[in-house]
Amino acid sequence: MKRFFEKISKEKFLEDFVNFDCSYDDILLPVRSTTDACGYDFYLPFDIEIKPNEVLKIPTGIKVSMYDDEFLMICVRSSIGFKYNIRMCNQIGIIDSGYYNNIDNEGNIWIALQNHSDKIYKFKKKDRIVQGIFQKYLITDNDNCLVTIRKGGLGSTN
Repeated sequence: MKRFFEKISKEKFLEDFVNFDCSYDDILLPVRSTTDACGYDFYLPFDIEIKPNEVLKIPTGIKVSMYDDEFLMICVRSSIGFKYNIRMCNQIGIIDSGYYNNIDNEGNIWIALQNHSDKIYKFKKKDRIVQGIFQKYLITDNDNCLVTIRKGGLGSTN
């Protein structure tokens, strides 16, 4: 397997983006902004606003393939957290390699943002909202994994 980002299928797009005003072509693959950046910026494919204390669940339309001993860490971009007090609800997202193309949701990466400020914040289409950082991980010598095939998204392994 190789490490790469790709769009979800058009069929999955029609299912997951039914409540959002955008087209399939509005989904942009994550990129690094500079050669020394470790994070791949995810772009918003539509305009949204988040009211104070509101939580928005946002599909990215992106799935990621990576090696078995890796994960993708998703973090809010520091400028959004520092300047505007917008946070990811789970603080840091972890995308396992087995999430790619799983049978329940095709591996579409969703993020949940919450506005902790007292002002409405407006995001524009193509704003960079989170970043993904690839990481290797280790397992114990006596590892005894409970589930061998990944199905579903958040909380799928209880």
